[in-house]
Amino acid sequence: MLQSIRDRSASWGAKIIIGAVVVAMALFGAESLVGLLGGNDGDSVAKVNGESIPRQQLELEVQRAIRSGQVPPEQERELRSQMLDSLISERLLTQYAEEGGLHLSESQIDQLIVNLPEFQDQDGKFSRELFRNRLSSAGFTPLAFRDQLRADMKRRQLQQGLAVSEFSLESEERRLAALQRQTRSFRHHALTVDDLESRPEASEQELQAYYEAHADDYQRPEQVKLAYVVLDREQMAEQADVSEQDLRDAWNAEAAEADRRVSHIMVRFGDQRTRQEAEARLEEVRQRLADGASFADLAAEYSDDTSTSDEGGDLGVISRGFFGEAFDEAAFSLGEGQVSDIVETDNGLHLIKVTELDRPSFEESRDRLARQVARKQVSTAFDDRAQRLIDESFAAEDLQSVAEELNLERKTTDWVSRQNVSGVLAEPGVMRQAFTPDVLEEGFNSEVIELDEDRRMVLRVLDHREATTLPLEEVRSQVVEAVQAQKTREALENEADRLIEALRSGETPAIDWQRTEGLSRQDDTDLAQPVVDAAFRLPHPEADETVYGRAIDGQRVVLIALDEVAEGQVDEQSEAFVARMAQQLRSQAAVNGLLGFLREQAEIKRF
Repeated sequence: MLQSIRDRSASWGAKIIIGAVVVAMALFGAESLVGLLGGNDGDSVAKVNGESIPRQQLELEVQRAIRSGQVPPEQERELRSQMLDSLISERLLTQYAEEGGLHLSESQIDQLIVNLPEFQDQDGKFSRELFRNRLSSAGFTPLAFRDQLRADMKRRQLQQGLAVSEFSLESEERRLAALQRQTRSFRHHALTVDDLESRPEASEQELQAYYEAHADDYQRPEQVKLAYVVLDREQMAEQADVSEQDLRDAWNAEAAEADRRVSHIMVRFGDQRTRQEAEARLEEVRQRLADGASFADLAAEYSDDTSTSDEGGDLGVISRGFFGEAFDEAAFSLGEGQVSDIVETDNGLHLIKVTELDRPSFEESRDRLARQVARKQVSTAFDDRAQRLIDESFAAEDLQSVAEELNLERKTTDWVSRQNVSGVLAEPGVMRQAFTPDVLEEGFNSEVIELDEDRRMVLRVLDHREATTLPLEEVRSQVVEAVQAQKTREALENEADRLIEALRSGETPAIDWQRTEGLSRQDDTDLAQPVVDAAFRLPHPEADETVYGRAIDGQRVVLIALDEVAEGQVDEQSEAFVARMAQQLRSQAAVNGLLGFLREQAEIKRF
């Protein structure tokens, strides 16, 4: 099997996998995967060796890319196909990793999570609050996040294993290095529509032919008009009346869980003294503290913990769990400056003093506490209204009465499809509810949709229309623009070919050449990438001859006259970079080869 993989790797060359095993970005730029596992074939877009890829997972990835501006909406169809291929590749790699016995224990997952910088505070410590908030904002539950992290890390292990099994020959690296440092000097000139005698016109026959050949580009998907209401805990909290005393009480209550700096005086018992003697020694310390002695001075005099006694007994900042249950119970029941009663642990008896609470000031915490207190105040009311939303929406024959009964705003939409939505409609599960038979065909209100822990939504279909191919007259302007652009580009290509033939024949047509000197593949340049790529694909000029070519850059066709190719200067840093790049490309090719092999062997069904 390995030889089959390697054979396929060679045929794929050094192509880079798109979307396979990118751990950090996949984890934190990705949307929720909650509720994506399981489901029936009707909710799936593909099956890979019997495992479903849910439609919702694909739509989340597509909408995330569109909303982030990475892909324009008009390329959504192509994007959806690419995303599905990527999800299939990820599923194949995960299955292969699991069949090969790649494993991460629960403790390893724990360690990965606490070490992720996304969950660490400004002091580099794992923050439970950051962890909860960032998972919530991304739509993850802790369990779903752990599952996704485990799958990503298995694929990462697989990729790393393939990478270390690959190597490149010195001759290959020398050849790649020579190509990398090569420079080219050339002239270029862009032909635009202004260089044509007239802009090509599209005939009715050409419009009809193009429209029929590209009918899929003019599909209108199944669409609905919706009414909906949203119950939002945060909006309710904004109306809550939070007093100054409420904030003070909340700030003081947080002290019980805040990390704290502590000092201790420890007295051991056993071989040298009995427990009663150790206790009497600490009682003596307590009496001297009551008489005004310094805790730090007493630690130096009495404490058996020689590692801290000279530092006033200072143990530094601790969190719960550092020193065991008995120590925690005492230390986290104290306010700043307070000293505990005698506490017994496995290594002796202690007096514990809290010297500092490690938390922001009250003013720094004010806004955060106000939100927390307000949310707590409206928690019961929110739960009550959520239950009423369930009851009212189930029984009501419309949505307006539900909105009035619960004092919610009823909003409506224009025509929307499963894919073409934004805002709250793009939340997981919303459009799936809109197209369920009860809602779409029977005209009922939807079930209450739990968008997250703070929001509940109910929707109703106001109107519905089936998917159809839009008639030519409705999309005529788009078709005309596309055909004219195609004919213009073809005319510019023909003009470029005519000029190149004239130049090769020794003629000197009037061309306003722009010159680029000594450009290497890695140089920053204002030239469009298709022009640079075309210039480096042209063969080396012989003697004083010039090699001509052209590049297509959008609606421009660029003439290229390659005059000189130079070897460039040897640079140790660039040589090392090339060696790393060669290894990376070979490992990526190996993963591509593995994917090709797995696709050949897999049972993949697309719905």
